[in-house]
Amino acid sequence: MTSDIALGQMAPDFTLPRDGGALVTLSSLRPKPVVLFAYGADGTPSCTNQVMDFNALLPEFAALGVAVLGLSKDSVAKHDKFIAKMGIKMPLLSAKDTQMMESWGAFGEKLFFGKLVQGVLRSTFLIDGAGKIAHIWKVDKVKGHAAEVLAHLKG
Repeated sequence: MTSDIALGQMAPDFTLPRDGGALVTLSSLRPKPVVLFAYGADGTPSCTNQVMDFNALLPEFAALGVAVLGLSKDSVAKHDKFIAKMGIKMPLLSAKDTQMMESWGAFGEKLFFGKLVQGVLRSTFLIDGAGKIAHIWKVDKVKGHAAEVLAHLKG
């Protein structure tokens, strides 16, 4: 799936449930910049590493005034269990029907163990304080990615 999201355009607004059941609306976070990272599933090895890497760097993102949001198609209940087990401090959003993820180019056809499947396309989006897409990462390698995003923010 291709998306219409491009650098410099306004980020498509969304309202999604997060862990604990509250709703998060992207535009309500302005003027705070937002890092939104899409990952496959709570509890899987690479995804857990990715979430925990962002979690470990949360104080540094916060010092820059940046909100960090995780996004997967997992349910709120699954996010709640994952957060309790792993001590995660950032909101994890649930895009269960995948429509929002598809519109952002973070869900679609991919190769998985040599087969074409529909799934989460690991992606990270930086939305600036005005609500525009400032950077897009298509993530191939989890290790070091959160630090790469932080380094980009630090300039």
